[in-house]
Amino acid sequence: MWRLKTIHHKASASASDLEEFKRKRREFEKALRQARKDRQLVSKRLLQNDVEEEEKEEEESMETCFTFLSSEQVKEMIRGVQMGGEEKAARLASLRKALRNPENQLAFIKSENSMHMLIGQLSAHNAQCQLEATRCLHQLSHSSHPSVSQACVPAGPYLLTYLSSQSTQLTEVCLYTLGNLCPDNAAVREKLLAQGIVSALANCIHNQRYNLAVVEAFGFTLSQLLQAKDATEKIIPAVMASGIVPHLISALTPDPEFGFGPAIECSWCLHYLVSSLDNSMLIAHGALSHCSAVLIALGGAVAKGNPQDGLELLIWPLLRCLGNLLASGGDVIPEDTRLLAALCVFAQIYLHLHPALSRESLWTLNNLTAGSSGFCSGLLLLNMVPILIQFLSFSGGINSMALRVLGNIAHHGPEYCVGLTQAGLLSALCATLKMADPEVVTLSLEVLYMLVSSSPQGVEEFTRLNGIPLLEAIQYNNEGEQRVRAAYILDHHFPSFSEVESL
Repeated sequence: MWRLKTIHHKASASASDLEEFKRKRREFEKALRQARKDRQLVSKRLLQNDVEEEEKEEEESMETCFTFLSSEQVKEMIRGVQMGGEEKAARLASLRKALRNPENQLAFIKSENSMHMLIGQLSAHNAQCQLEATRCLHQLSHSSHPSVSQACVPAGPYLLTYLSSQSTQLTEVCLYTLGNLCPDNAAVREKLLAQGIVSALANCIHNQRYNLAVVEAFGFTLSQLLQAKDATEKIIPAVMASGIVPHLISALTPDPEFGFGPAIECSWCLHYLVSSLDNSMLIAHGALSHCSAVLIALGGAVAKGNPQDGLELLIWPLLRCLGNLLASGGDVIPEDTRLLAALCVFAQIYLHLHPALSRESLWTLNNLTAGSSGFCSGLLLLNMVPILIQFLSFSGGINSMALRVLGNIAHHGPEYCVGLTQAGLLSALCATLKMADPEVVTLSLEVLYMLVSSSPQGVEEFTRLNGIPLLEAIQYNNEGEQRVRAAYILDHHFPSFSEVESL
């Protein structure tokens, strides 16, 4: 008998010239996006400055990023800041640029009173000095050297306090700095948790929920926390009790003018929560219905052609959220056929450009149709079965996931099996039964069994199509249960084939 099965999916950073620098940064960002799609990934983020400063600083970075300073030169920069005066902010800005070099970062933290000087600027009355000092900390937090991030921990209380700053620019830098520090090691994370990072994040998103740049930075920082190995025990309960979840869900809808960033970051946060919880509370907050609504809207945009660049980066975590919510028993979703259409559109459009995303769409479709006669009827009524059949010729798990969806439909009985037969599924099974992938052959046998057991017309059609691949399926498949299944189908429905086998 076909086993309806929803499937859980827990996924759970220079160059000789400016162009080369830009190219390598683009390559890194592309690799980072791909990794975040394929699995959970903690990563550091280097915040760009204001747009009007960016071009100038990009050119300057080619000089400063690779300029090595001696220990005495670093100490001289520190003394320059300590002298104060009107040039203090400018000296802090120069220090920040020097700290782009990893060697200079190590020299800085080893200099006596360096961190004490820098943290002291956070309590200064000069707002520009506060911002520049925080930017220095942000550069340090981007370091891959554990001792550098450890040196930043004493700044934690100030960074958390400034999450409530009236300066959204300062708040944004603090968020990205905290996000970079979170994954470095358990000791740093424990300090930040003890200093109240979860409640500070909750207050921040409550007060700044309409500032999308801050929302994006908030989502990045929270996602870093939620990917910790001990998040299920130490972090997620605090997040669930903090009132953050409704803000995450409301941020899933992308803003057409600002872009996808906030929605992408908050979608990943929701995905990490969904992958670690009994999801009844998330469903009660509307996570299931909201993910569905956003995916339906994105499906409409993709179907119209020329989807915006980067749209797939939002579709990905939303699919994982929806699929895992369905797998955990989220069966309270309205049977809206527009969702079926959206999932099929994603599977089609991204088949060649992003095959793994196509597979992800079919995985979500499998979880959606498992046990739902309404959604299975919708696939037949909307004539989407031929689309699913087209996927059977593709490898990489795409064909096996499409077979699971087709099996979900066939499971509902003779009327559904007749619809599948009329759509041409039997001829497609003649091909999949000859494939070398044991999983594909196994699933094909199970679907075939349901088709021929439900309708004499199915037997006749398969015989007419020369269903001899059924014999080959026995040779391809080493699993005893499925060999028995193939033999049973032969004996009971295709006696002429059984005679051939005996020869």
